[in-house]
Amino acid sequence: MKHPVDIHVGKRIRHRRWMNGTTQQQLAEAVGIKFQQIQKYETGMNRVSASRLWDIAKVLGVNVSFFFEGLDAQTDLDANNSDMPGDILTDKEALDLLRSYYAIPENQRRRLFDLARVLSEAA
Repeated sequence: MKHPVDIHVGKRIRHRRWMNGTTQQQLAEAVGIKFQQIQKYETGMNRVSASRLWDIAKVLGVNVSFFFEGLDAQTDLDANNSDMPGDILTDKEALDLLRSYYAIPENQRRRLFDLARVLSEAA
């Protein structure tokens, strides 16, 4: 049975890899494993060891803590917000929107974020 923490860490690996434009094959080669193992990590099927997570973090350019961010918040979100998809990081449209959002200069991005917040409160 998959553990919720392993699933969350796997989703964060996939998210960061996707944001970097790195393929499973490229990540696997960089950490010295087969791409099938990356697939298993990303689905939470296999647990990532501490040393392997360290290597993955180094290749993807983040701290190890990145993979655990939002863990408690995600549990709360799933319980309290049924109109959101259970795994927003698997939604291609959401990922495209996220990638486009981070391509916007920071000052304009902040203004867009504020606008989106106001619009969502008005809905």
